[in-house]
Amino acid sequence: MTLLKPAPAEPGTAPAEAPTRGRYALRAAGLLGALALLCLLVVLSLAFGAKPLSPAEAWRGLLDNASPHYAVVHEMRLPRTLIGLLAGVALGLAGGVMQALTRNPLADPGLLGINAGAAAAVVTAMSVFQVSTFDAYVWFAFLGAAAVSAVVYVVGGGRGATPARLALAGAALNAALLSYVNAAQLLDTASLDRMRFWTVGSLVGARPETASKLLPFVVLGALMALALARPLNALALGDESAQALGSRPARTRAGAMVAVTLLCGAATAACGPIVFVGLMVPHLVRGLTGPDQRWMLPYCAVLAPVLLLAADVLGRLVARPAELQVGIVTAVLGGPFFLYFVRGRKVAHT
Repeated sequence: MTLLKPAPAEPGTAPAEAPTRGRYALRAAGLLGALALLCLLVVLSLAFGAKPLSPAEAWRGLLDNASPHYAVVHEMRLPRTLIGLLAGVALGLAGGVMQALTRNPLADPGLLGINAGAAAAVVTAMSVFQVSTFDAYVWFAFLGAAAVSAVVYVVGGGRGATPARLALAGAALNAALLSYVNAAQLLDTASLDRMRFWTVGSLVGARPETASKLLPFVVLGALMALALARPLNALALGDESAQALGSRPARTRAGAMVAVTLLCGAATAACGPIVFVGLMVPHLVRGLTGPDQRWMLPYCAVLAPVLLLAADVLGRLVARPAELQVGIVTAVLGGPFFLYFVRGRKVAHT
């Protein structure tokens, strides 16, 4: 009896699983490269400001309490960098989860009004209830973010929502809420100075205690978002297919909305409404990793703080010795990107 043997591979060909292994290695290498870039931006954030420091001076100021730069690094730049890092992670993951959940390429915490909802709730807390600490108004931010998420979903058509309808509903609510925020500032002049930087999205005046209090909310929201990667992949196939694969669409949607509320509420409470980060980063990442959320979300968690810290450093450099707030820089960068994307064929035909 003659045993049939598989035909030998032609010279120069690779086994069938080689492309998959190569793609995995490429994505892993890209993620490591993104982490290295994030480390570089952290160093630049510690070094640049009204008084620029060399990387060596920034490092000594970070570790040596006898350094003349110790107070500058620890009291001003390190808290600012940590809050920018945490807020970037939160906004990037929130944008990635929202786009996967709604299958809407225009979904973004800022564009859909979620950040504005959190901001309106915090401004109300500041002006009406005289709240002035992160501990107190973070809960208002969560409430505002959750309320606007629900309203945009209902006004946009619920389960029959389209990208255009959701974007229009979000834009309308965003405009109304930001008008309310501006009116509240004008009517409450005592709170104007405290709110004026915060409402445009700012890392100025960051405090060490704020970073430590922001951390638990961002970690919890990030863990929830990353745990939803596989269910979101299944949900992209449709509810029936997701159920056939063992996923529970209703539970996935509920978990995603809780994660987005935690991430957006915490980030907005800490540094104000920062727009376009959650829109730009997932689109850039999708070009690198494809639609697989198991890779997209970790990339978003790394590259979003890269973008936010880069915008913050750029704002310090272009208007030295003054500076542009990070929310203004991200809006300037994100506006043309949004217009370019909206004019694209894929969105136009969605």
